[in-house]
Amino acid sequence: MSFNARQISIGGLVAAIYFVITITPGISAISYGPLQIRIAEALTVLPFLYPGAIGGLFVGCLLSNIFGPVGIEDIILGSLLTLLAAWLTYLTRKTKEPLLAPLPPVVINAFGVSAYIHVFFGQPYWLVVLYIILGEFIACYLLGYPLLRFLMKRHKGFN
Repeated sequence: MSFNARQISIGGLVAAIYFVITITPGISAISYGPLQIRIAEALTVLPFLYPGAIGGLFVGCLLSNIFGPVGIEDIILGSLLTLLAAWLTYLTRKTKEPLLAPLPPVVINAFGVSAYIHVFFGQPYWLVVLYIILGEFIACYLLGYPLLRFLMKRHKGFN
């Protein structure tokens, strides 16, 4: 994985878009909380095509979580989980199967975020897992996967 000016630019754009989508009034109301649909999570499929999106997702999530209601736990742990999910999404590109690209963010966030929400805030673990899987599935598969298919038609090497 090499980072040239194009990949760095993609990372910056992804960070900015993720942040703006998440904190936009109206959308922000469903971007935070135990039952959420963070629309910006649709962008988590981008590392399948663009390695530069990995850092952009991390930064975008970090900035979004700074403005969120959860606090330092979400700022640090949520952002690191997004980084891990983005890296794993990048690795799914080796399969050449785009249907796998949304899977890492769904699984990592469902089990990882639920763990720290349970530990720090006493919320029922499996209920939070269920809520997060639902929200992530909507964002990553119902929104992100069509985005990925659209971009693949325009991306060299994946036509």
